Amino acid sequence: MQLHMLKSKIHRVTVTQAELNYVGSITIDRTLMEAANILECEKVQIVDINNGSRFETYVIPGEPGSGTICLNGAAARCVQTGDKVIIMAYCQMDEEEAREYRPIVVIANEDNTIDKITNYERNE
Repeated sequence: MQLHMLKSKIHRVTVTQAELNYVGSITIDRTLMEAANILECEKVQIVDINNGSRFETYVIPGEPGSGTICLNGAAARCVQTGDKVIIMAYCQMDEEEAREYRPIVVIANEDNTIDKITNYERNE
């Protein structure tokens, strides 16, 4: 049996841009992507902390160290510049692997730089 599990997340980054007239996706500072082990074109779920919206799109890399978090295309309608979002990536695992795996958590500073990289801790 394969389970759909949280692989990693980038926690509480600030939306720096929203570009409606774009093909679509989310542009993420490559430094944040790499820290969270999120790949170019990978499907992600975005949760807007300010308005509660949840949606999915795919990732394109932004300039490393730029702090860019830009929602493009239709996703731009789901956020406003300045909103705080959580970006989550998922993967398929068998049950044995899922019981042991601890997702990567990248916690961001106010300027979208990395404050801390840790692993999700389960309540046991």
